[in-house]
Amino acid sequence: MAKEEKDPHEHKEQQKNPLAISRRTFLKGVGTTAIATSITIAPLPLPSAADAAPPPARREAWIQLTVNDTVHRLKVKSHWTLLEVLRKQAGLTGTKKFCDRGSCGACTVIVDGRAVYACSFLAIAADNRKVLTIEGLLQGGKLHPIQEAFLEHDGLQCGFCTPGQIMSVKALLDKNPRPSADEIKEGLSGNVCRCSAYPKILKSALAAARRG
Repeated sequence: MAKEEKDPHEHKEQQKNPLAISRRTFLKGVGTTAIATSITIAPLPLPSAADAAPPPARREAWIQLTVNDTVHRLKVKSHWTLLEVLRKQAGLTGTKKFCDRGSCGACTVIVDGRAVYACSFLAIAADNRKVLTIEGLLQGGKLHPIQEAFLEHDGLQCGFCTPGQIMSVKALLDKNPRPSADEIKEGLSGNVCRCSAYPKILKSALAAARRG
């Protein structure tokens, strides 16, 4: 390979100033940078029209459900929960919205005899079902025996979780009228009381069971 000849002017300039960058060195650097710049990763392909399209709109449907022995025919969206429909559509605000993710039990209602979290139960799934809320326990202006037991034994503090606690006790006693203390604890394991009134809640539930 032929040896590259050096520019005499470039050699003299470097002797005067060792830190100086010659024209030849500069052009070599530019060329190397241009080559490196040209080697780039190919851009990702653009999404297809189908992939870029917005998601389909949430559909609406008419449902019919019986809440506290009253038939309701409501137009709901597919993503609405039973909790939202009870509070906003039916005006039954006794069912509380707290965690809104199925972990505290404040929104407990009874659907076809089974205690469920209304915040995790789609309204559209309640079509043609029977729903019982805390308001439905009041009959002729008189408190339900479970409600009376909670009042008499002070089974509440702030009261926010109380509707859910009472509805869970109702569902339990409907299936097991004479539960033991351990069975009551198990039945209420999905209901959280942030005031820690658990001893009095248990006492209230036991008293309600004795009343039958």
